[in-house]
Amino acid sequence: MLLAFDNGYNIRDFYYPYVGLFNHLSGAKIRMGVWVEGQFAWLEDSSWRRQMSYQEKTLAASVICENAELGVRLHMQDVVYHRGNLYLKQITVHNLMNRPREARIFFSHDFRIMESDIGDTAFYYPYCGAVVHYKLNHYFLISGIDGGGGISQYTTGIKGFGHYEGTWRDAEDGLLAGNPIQQGSVDSTIGFHVDMEANGSHEVWYWIACGRTLQRAERLHRLVARRHPEDLMHDTKNYWSAWVHKSTSYFEALPDDIAQFCQRSLLIMRTQIDDRGAILAANDSDIMQTVKAHYSYMWPRDGAFIANVFDQMRYAIISRRFYEFCAQVLPTERATLMHKYSADGSMGASWHPWYIEGSAEIPFQEDGSALVLWALWKHYELMEDIDFVEPLYESFIIPMAEFMVHYRDPASLLPMPSWDLWEERRGVHAFTAACVWAGLKAGAQFARLMGDKREEVFETAAEQIRQNFKPYFYDSKRGYFLRTLYRSREGRYQPDFTPDSSVMIVPLIGMFSPEDSAVKSTVEVLQQRLWVPGEVGGMARYEGDYYFRQTEQAPGNPWFICTLWLADYQIMVARTLSDLERPRQLLEWCMKWSMPTGVMPEQMHPFTGEPLSVAPLTWSHATFVDTALRYADKLKKLG
Repeated sequence: MLLAFDNGYNIRDFYYPYVGLFNHLSGAKIRMGVWVEGQFAWLEDSSWRRQMSYQEKTLAASVICENAELGVRLHMQDVVYHRGNLYLKQITVHNLMNRPREARIFFSHDFRIMESDIGDTAFYYPYCGAVVHYKLNHYFLISGIDGGGGISQYTTGIKGFGHYEGTWRDAEDGLLAGNPIQQGSVDSTIGFHVDMEANGSHEVWYWIACGRTLQRAERLHRLVARRHPEDLMHDTKNYWSAWVHKSTSYFEALPDDIAQFCQRSLLIMRTQIDDRGAILAANDSDIMQTVKAHYSYMWPRDGAFIANVFDQMRYAIISRRFYEFCAQVLPTERATLMHKYSADGSMGASWHPWYIEGSAEIPFQEDGSALVLWALWKHYELMEDIDFVEPLYESFIIPMAEFMVHYRDPASLLPMPSWDLWEERRGVHAFTAACVWAGLKAGAQFARLMGDKREEVFETAAEQIRQNFKPYFYDSKRGYFLRTLYRSREGRYQPDFTPDSSVMIVPLIGMFSPEDSAVKSTVEVLQQRLWVPGEVGGMARYEGDYYFRQTEQAPGNPWFICTLWLADYQIMVARTLSDLERPRQLLEWCMKWSMPTGVMPEQMHPFTGEPLSVAPLTWSHATFVDTALRYADKLKKLG
C-alpha cells in the first residue's frame, strides 16, 4: 500500500494491493477541508500556508497548515501502518482566536477503484460507523474519531457525471446530506465536529483500512479501535527509525547533511518497492497529465542499480526478492527480460514495436538483463549466500549469460541491436555493450564458482566485446565515445555522433580504467557539451534531448542521475582530498534542487529548478546513495 500527496496536501495516488498497482485515484483526489463559523476552505486553497516534511528518520509525514482567515492551525501526521494495509492520520486543530469555537473537518474521497470510475459503490456502514467504497475484491473502509466519538456526518453521491460535481461540494456549507449509498461513478464525504476552547486545541483521527473483502478491512478497523491509532502510529515510526538506523555506520565518514539525505533517500526508495519483489521506477500520477501513461513499472535496469545499493547497505531481503521476481518473469523461449513489468509480474505497457522494416522483432533492452546479472554477482560477492544463488543458476543465470553470448554480431562480436537505456532508439549502444560485458563477466564468475566449464565461453565473449569496443565506439577525431551505432541489414554501422552522458558507464562499470585516455577525453567533452548553463547547472542526458524540453538555450534539462555519474567519475580519479571538493559540491547540488520533503525528481527545469516528469524517481535516490558511498570510501582512503 502506498499513498502520495501533491503540494496542496491532497492524496493524489493510492496504490493497493501492490505498490504500483492499482492506483485507485489516478490523479483524482482525497481532499481535506475545514469549516469554521460559516467559512470554508479546502487545504489546497491559496488561503492556507503549508509546511510539508517527513519526521526525521521515519516515513511519517509532518504537515502544518495555517489559515489566518479561518483562524486555525492544523498539525498533522500521516503514516501507512507497517504491518497492514492501513492509513492513519492525526489532526490537531488549534484555535487561534481568543474565544470558544466549533470547527468541522471534512474528507472527500474521489476513488476510481481499479483505475476506473465505472461500477463503484459507496455506502455508509453502520456496524463500524464508517463509509465503505468497493468494487469486486477491493474494499476501502473509511472512519475516524472526533471529540464526540466517530464520524459526525457523511454522504455518498454521484460525481463527474451529468451535472453532478461530487459530494465535496456538499461539504462547503458545513452540512452533509446523509445519503447512505450510491453506485456507479461515485464519491463520498465525511465530517468530524470539534469544539475548541479559546486558544485551545483538539485532536481528530482519520483512517482508511483496505482489504480484499469487507471483513478483512473491518478487522483492521477494529484493530485501530482496540489499540487506538496513536499506538499503531507510534509502532510504525519506531519500525522505520530502526530500519534506517542500520545504515548509519555506512555514512559515518560523510558530512552530516549528506548522511541524513542518504537516510531519507533510503526511506523514500523503500516506499517505491512492493514486498513481492518489484522495484518500481516512480509512482506519481502527475506524468499522466502529459500522456495517459505512468512510471509505475519495474524496469530491470533501474531495479538492478537500486537493488545493488540495497545490497551495499546489507538490506538483502529487498534485493533477493527483486532477483527472484526477475527469475519468475524471465521468458522461457528467449532468456532476456522484457522492456518493463507491472508489480504483479505481468508485462508492462510499451511503445517498442514488434515489427520493424518488414521483419518480426521482440522488443527489449538488453542492458536490463545484463545489469540484473551484474547486480546478482555483486550481491553474491557481498553476501556469499550460495544457498540463494544456486537454485537460480541453471534456470536464470546460465540462460541469460548464454543469450548474451549468442545475441552478437558475428563480424563485430558486439551485441546485436536492442533499445537503448533512454528507450528512444534501437541500435547497438555503448551503454548496452558495456553492460553486456559486465553481465558476461558476472556469468563467468558464477560459472567459476560452480565449477562449470562454460566459464571460458562467457569470459571469452566478454573479452571480445571489450577488445572491439574502442575500434567501433571511440571517435578519435571528436574525442569521445559514440552513444549508438545503427546496424544495417548488411551489417554496416552508421554512427550517431550525439554526445550522451550514458557513455560514462564505461569507466563506472569497470570496462576501462577511468585514467584511460579515451575515457578521460570523453568525460571532458561531455562536461563541455552537456553541462547546463546558468544558475541551476547540472548535466543533461544528451545534446538536443527533447523529453520535457523547456528551451533551446540548453542541451537538455538537468538530470540528477547524469550529474551524479559525473561525480562518480570525479571520485574515481581523485588523488587528493581537494580533488573531492567538486564531487561533494555535486552531491550538495542534488540536495539543493530536491523538493523540500527530500523527494528527488527525474529532472528539472534548466532555468527555475522546478521538478519535471516524475517525483520521486527511485533511480535518482539510489544513485545519490551510491555516489555518497563512493565518496565516503574515497574520503577514508585519502584521509
